[in-house]
Amino acid sequence: MPQRIIKWIDQRFPLTSFVKHELTGYPTPRNLSYWWNFGFLAGFVLMLQVATGIFLAMHYKADVALSFDSIQHIMRDVNYGWLLRYMHATGASAFFFVIYIHMARTLYYGSYRAPRELLWWTGQGLLLLLMATAFMGYLLPWGQMSFWGATVITNLFRATPFIGDMVVIWLRGDYTVGDATLTRFFALHYLFPFLIIGAVIVHLVALHTVKSSNPSGINLADKDNIPFHPYFTTKDLYGLGLFLILYSVFVFFLPDTLIEAANNIPANPMQTPNHIVPEWYFLPFYAILRSVPNMVGGVVAMGLSVLIFAFMPYLDRSRIPGGAHYRPMFRVLFYAFAVDMAVLGYIGYVPPTGSSIVMGQVATLIYFTLFLLLPFLSRFEDKWLIKRGLPPELEALIASEEQEKNKRSKR
Repeated sequence: MPQRIIKWIDQRFPLTSFVKHELTGYPTPRNLSYWWNFGFLAGFVLMLQVATGIFLAMHYKADVALSFDSIQHIMRDVNYGWLLRYMHATGASAFFFVIYIHMARTLYYGSYRAPRELLWWTGQGLLLLLMATAFMGYLLPWGQMSFWGATVITNLFRATPFIGDMVVIWLRGDYTVGDATLTRFFALHYLFPFLIIGAVIVHLVALHTVKSSNPSGINLADKDNIPFHPYFTTKDLYGLGLFLILYSVFVFFLPDTLIEAANNIPANPMQTPNHIVPEWYFLPFYAILRSVPNMVGGVVAMGLSVLIFAFMPYLDRSRIPGGAHYRPMFRVLFYAFAVDMAVLGYIGYVPPTGSSIVMGQVATLIYFTLFLLLPFLSRFEDKWLIKRGLPPELEALIASEEQEKNKRSKR
């Protein structure tokens, strides 16, 4: 009976060929490591967030007089409502954790370079959508930190030239963060995950067009690729099991670790918290914002700190594939960047004092300097590595690329 059903569908829709071409039979480099698991994990967490979000929306009230109490109702009165809420709140942090590691792997192995520029840019678009969704969702509990965080962040749009005040009013739906803001943020927070699903499909189409990269950075011949199933489905499921163990520890034993204590207090527009902090995944960019004394300059610096990743295919001018795999100087640059991000995260979390402000300014300067150094370092490193001698496969690859480049120039 199942075979008859599949045959009936195949006569009307290419289901079997689609599954084989895009999923089970998709040719995958045989040398992929577990660092390539995080794309699959990101898709899993997205589905988890959508599912829990739909059920939470059935009981949530987008009203300033009822929203905080509706969260308490979900936690106390709805069957397993506490579980849904903690899964969703922990899932938001898990999503950024997975995405940041996925991006770090891409940066480390140089998977953003030609011909994968569009793949990298669609990933950057996904990150911006995810940030917007998380920011709007943070307001919904209508706690102290939610209210004041939304007030501070929406106020930053006053830096928009000429129409800054109009943009802020348009975002809030009012002159202050209030009922109109909560209603539109809830509507957009519910809508954006479905836009993210559409963007993920575009991302996967781009991936399947240029094929997956691999730790060596060298595109393998067809004979060196293997089907995605069962080899990498098994690998992904193993990674999923480890992820679910860590995720469950936070959901069942440490659920409030990732929720600000001040957010368990109803929003009070007449009482400002001693220290306003965003969620942990925004802290490095918040530190960059605070490090610039001028508001317009801070907003520009914060925006550039996110958008500068899109220029990586052009900033990295090395001809040697494989990212940090074959490039020791690039490896040092990557680790310096990782340490700097950790320092910025700490600076964004602590209150702004004299020493923390200076540390933030130094860390911000280092952040942008590392990106600006990359074009010069990559060219210098190429010459240094070629002089020392490259592995034969890399020399052959660079020689073939030079031949293709000469042919294009003659045409």
